[in-house]
Amino acid sequence: MNQNVLLVEDDPDLAKLISLHLSELKLNVIHASSGEQAIALARGAELSLVMLDIMLPGMSGLDVCRELKASQPELSVIMLTSRDSETDRVLGLELGADDYMAKPYSVRELQARVRAQLRKVALFDALKNQDPEQQTISLGDLQINHLTHQVIYKSEVIELTATEYELLHHLAKHPDQVFSRSQLLSSVWGYHHSGYEHTVNSHINRLRAKLERNATKPEIVQTVWGVGYKFNRRGVCA
Repeated sequence: MNQNVLLVEDDPDLAKLISLHLSELKLNVIHASSGEQAIALARGAELSLVMLDIMLPGMSGLDVCRELKASQPELSVIMLTSRDSETDRVLGLELGADDYMAKPYSVRELQARVRAQLRKVALFDALKNQDPEQQTISLGDLQINHLTHQVIYKSEVIELTATEYELLHHLAKHPDQVFSRSQLLSSVWGYHHSGYEHTVNSHINRLRAKLERNATKPEIVQTVWGVGYKFNRRGVCA
């Protein structure tokens, strides 16, 4: 059965073009031309991915992202923006978007980004058939259940988006190992593309805000200057 992708784009010509490229990946495209229509369609469809334009008539793409993530935090969202401004990118990521693309973009890049997000969906489905005990990482006061995607730290459930979770899980699987931004892009986002390292930075900052006692002085997800980031196993035992 083909996977469902919700495409939210008010430009009919661009929507047809993107739909064509997604159909080449054997995906079933559900098109919405407004934010309000997108919310209504998302309630009644089993979605694997949402591709969401920021600039929409009426309800903005950012508001749509906020509402979708509030009810389905695990749902993957790729933001589409015609303005390659840092403000748009950061705001979209802060609202829970898993990735973004600035127009114009190539067909190959679009399809690569979509494949990367869908691999996360396939991985999660595969984990459902595995032994739950083998899917739990326990480090100090932190427990990560890879079957349910639940994170508990000091007896409190930490609400993470799909990408925040994948980032934390990858780092925690390799405690004290340092990863460059490029390595994290490849392992977590599923692609290697120079110039998108700030996507990693934004997600690290969001993860710290939810996990650390003091996000400005992180004890768990630490920066190794000039190299990248690491998960400090001693930080979750403090």
